[in-house]
Amino acid sequence: MLRPPLLIDPDEVEISAIRAQGAGGQNVNKVSSAVHLRYDIPASSLPADVKERLLALRDSRITQEGVLVLKAQQHRTQEMNRADAFARLQAVVDSVATPPRARRATKPTYGSKQRRLEGKSQRSQIKSLRGRVQD
Repeated sequence: MLRPPLLIDPDEVEISAIRAQGAGGQNVNKVSSAVHLRYDIPASSLPADVKERLLALRDSRITQEGVLVLKAQQHRTQEMNRADAFARLQAVVDSVATPPRARRATKPTYGSKQRRLEGKSQRSQIKSLRGRVQD
């Protein structure tokens, strides 16, 4: 079942500008160019199965309340950081958009069973020869 690409509603995203960390001289100290993006997963308009898979991710950026927090500070301008944060949010949502394929159980082949048993008998013989030497 193919699903159209999931688009994130910009009204559901909370963005706040903060000062970037690290080197950068005076520009870093006086300009709030970094962006904090907060996306409340349970309150979003995403389909229920996508929300469930998103909340099940073992990601440190998702809080206990189910809010995905992204910090973008790679670029010099706030607009580019905002676009970067949106792109990263879209990538996270796209990573869980398609459900994982169910695994079908299979039986081992006759040849693989024979190879396993042959390996076991070889190992058994090696161990049996380790005993005390009989005259």
